[in-house]
Amino acid sequence: MRVLGIDPGLTRCGVGVVEGVPGRPCTLIGYYVVYTDADDDIALRLLHLDRSLADLVAEHRPDSVAVERVFSQHNTQTITGTAQASGIAILAGARAGLPVQTYTPSEVKAAVSGSGTAGKAQVTSMVTRLLGLDGPPRPADAADALAIAICHIWRGGTRARLQAAAVKAARQSTPARRTGARR
Repeated sequence: MRVLGIDPGLTRCGVGVVEGVPGRPCTLIGYYVVYTDADDDIALRLLHLDRSLADLVAEHRPDSVAVERVFSQHNTQTITGTAQASGIAILAGARAGLPVQTYTPSEVKAAVSGSGTAGKAQVTSMVTRLLGLDGPPRPADAADALAIAICHIWRGGTRARLQAAAVKAARQSTPARRTGARR
């Protein structure tokens, strides 16, 4: 399975592409950081992020997209930009017809380090070891994106199967509803 992991951010959006299967070592395909200038108009920044992510999806043709879920911070200006970038990241996967899964920072940390409270340095160190890299991916946004992709490979398969089973069960027990105008 090839996963495009995204650590959403408006100024720096980390993107990591990893291949692997649950229970086996993963292989690095590539990592990137999409930058936007804080002084640029928000619409142009979001458009640049959208186009860059669409290009990376088209280039790497992942099987799925994994995005770090936005969490609340004290700085509302930062959280707003991160939430906007997260929406663009989710849209990039959906627009390509790919399954998209989100993970909390704690889920990602636990998947790669064994502790949901691991620090950035520990996560970067584990990503470096797990992918057999000569040095840590820089900047940290790239390492975080790779951790998200690894998390999805190792945990997402089971999660996706459970969600698909729940959707199937719900469809079988709920009569179909029609929407739209009646004549």
